[in-house]
Amino acid sequence: MAAIGRFQRGEEIFYAKVVDGELFKLKGDVFGSPSFEKKPTPAKGLKLLTPVAPSKVIAVGLNYSDHARESGLELPKEPLFWFKAPTSLIPDGAKIEIPFANHRVDFEAELAVVIGRRVRNVTPAAAARYIFGYTGAQDISDRTIQHSESQWARAKSFDTFTPLGPYIETKIDPHDLSIQLFQNGQLRQNSNTSQLIFNCFHLVSFISTNMTLLPGDIILTGTPSGVGPIQSADRLEVRIQGLAPLVNTVK
Repeated sequence: MAAIGRFQRGEEIFYAKVVDGELFKLKGDVFGSPSFEKKPTPAKGLKLLTPVAPSKVIAVGLNYSDHARESGLELPKEPLFWFKAPTSLIPDGAKIEIPFANHRVDFEAELAVVIGRRVRNVTPAAAARYIFGYTGAQDISDRTIQHSESQWARAKSFDTFTPLGPYIETKIDPHDLSIQLFQNGQLRQNSNTSQLIFNCFHLVSFISTNMTLLPGDIILTGTPSGVGPIQSADRLEVRIQGLAPLVNTVK
């Protein structure tokens, strides 16, 4: 497998492998041992969905040293994480909605880990066996609320605040990937996953010591420096090396 997407036609929801713009429907469990139809499925009438429907979305904060510095915060000694509501997820191409016009709301480009197998108490050395793949994401954040509360979940869980996708890349090394965000064509964030304080395998291990992770669960691995405010009509594009771009506009 390589790039895997999730689609809907009418009432049917299905996974498909994406090869040179053509879709080959999956047969069987995407997290098991699936096979794919040999003939491509027609693209007409298809709706792109988020690549998974997770039981939980876990976001990790202050995981790039440059972002911790720009936030004026000390580097964490262990991963700092919280939950985002799964109802905040939107796919590539969907609109981000700002709930309060007078609030500051920021973009945050992130690499997302997609869990592929039920996992509890795994070591970092074994964590890769439990990862299905990786996809692009944003952790949209209402800073006005975030800075007024000690818990961050509400500020980051509004509907549309977690763009995800478009596809899951199953064959990629997550440890040295460029990560960028463009706002209306202007480069705003520009870093590399080699700058993560806690890498993807460490995060899966650490989180799995605190809770069971299930197939399809998402871990947002943190954002680099350069975060900034969004406004209506903005076009936001997350570009991560080896992944298809994630593009959303602001409403």
